Amino acid sequence: MASHGTWKEKGDDRDVEAQLLDPRKYPQPPASPRIDSEYQVSSLTKLSYLGLYFLCNISLTIYNKLILGKFGYPWLLTALHAGSASVGCYCLLMRGQFTLTKLSYQQNTVLVLFSILFTINIATSNVSLAMVSIPFHQIMRSTCPVFAVLIYRLRYKRVYSSETYLSLIPVVLGVGLATYGDYYFTTAGFVLTLLGVILAVIKTVATNRIMTGALALSPLETLLRMSPLAFAQAIICAVLSGELSEFRRNNPDGPSQMMLLALAGNGLLAFLLNVSSFSTNKVAGALTMTVCGNIKQCLTVLLGIALFGVKVGFLNGLGMAVALGGAAWYSMVELRSKGAKKAPSGGVGSGPQTKS
Repeated sequence: MASHGTWKEKGDDRDVEAQLLDPRKYPQPPASPRIDSEYQVSSLTKLSYLGLYFLCNISLTIYNKLILGKFGYPWLLTALHAGSASVGCYCLLMRGQFTLTKLSYQQNTVLVLFSILFTINIATSNVSLAMVSIPFHQIMRSTCPVFAVLIYRLRYKRVYSSETYLSLIPVVLGVGLATYGDYYFTTAGFVLTLLGVILAVIKTVATNRIMTGALALSPLETLLRMSPLAFAQAIICAVLSGELSEFRRNNPDGPSQMMLLALAGNGLLAFLLNVSSFSTNKVAGALTMTVCGNIKQCLTVLLGIALFGVKVGFLNGLGMAVALGGAAWYSMVELRSKGAKKAPSGGVGSGPQTKS
C-alpha cells in the first residue's frame, strides 16, 4: 500500500462529459460494447455491501431515536456529517488506506459542481418539507427508481430488461401504500418536492459515474474530496438561514457534555454510513441504490413497529409486503442479468451497449 501524500497519475484520462462537449479537441474512439461495472462484481460481494449499508442505516436510525433525540438544526447536522467524513477519510489517508489521484482543473471543477448539487438537494428537501405533508414527501421519494431509469435511458442510452421495469412497479407502489396517510401539498411544495426527487437521483447517478466512469475515484477518495466542500457549504447555509444563531440562543453556555457525546456518536455512525453508501453505490449501481432507498422506508416503518410500538393500518402493512416482494423480484432479475451480461472468455465486449 502506497504511503499518503503520493499521487496516482491518471495520464490523459479526462471527464467523459468534457470529451463529448468538444470532440475535435478530444477525439472519441469507436464505440464498443461493454459491461456495466455492477455486473462485474460477484453476487456475494454485492449482497455483503448491501447488508452492511442497511445495517449502518438502521443503526443510525435507532441511535437518533434513542440517544440524539430531536436535533432541530438540519444544516448543522449536515455539517457534522460532512465534517466527520472529512476527518475520518483524512485519518485513513494518513494510514495509507488509499492514495490521492492527480486531477486536472477541469476534473476538480466537476467535483466542486457535484458538491454544490449535494447542497442544493438538501436545501430543496428541507424547504419542500415545510410545504407538504410527510406522507406526500415519502410517496414522491418512492418514485426515485423511475427517474433513475429515465436518466440512464436518456443520458447513457442504457436499456434494462422488461422484467426489471416490471419489478420496479411493486417497489414503487408498495412504498406508496406503506407510507399512506394524509396527503397535503401546495403547488410550490409539489414542484420543490419533485425537483428534490430529481436532484437526489442525479446525485446518486453522478456519484456512481465519478467512481466508475473516466475519473474512477475510489469511494474513500470521492468522500474525502467532497466532504470538506459540503461542510463549508452547510456552515454557510446554517449562517444564512439563521440556524447557527438560533442554536447559540438556545445553548448560551454552549452544548452540554451529553449533547457533545451524542453528536460525536452521530458523526461516527454517519461517517460509517457514508463510506458504506459510496462503496455500495460503486458495486451495486445507482438504480439499485434508489431501490434500497425505498426498502429503507419500509424497514424504518417495521423498525418503528418492533421497537417503538408504532401503529399502522392494513394498507400500510400490505404496502410493506408488496414493496419487499418487489425488492426480492428485482434482486432475482438482477442476478439473472449479471449472468447473462458476463463477457465471454475472449474478453470484455459482449455486454449491453451503453454510453459512458
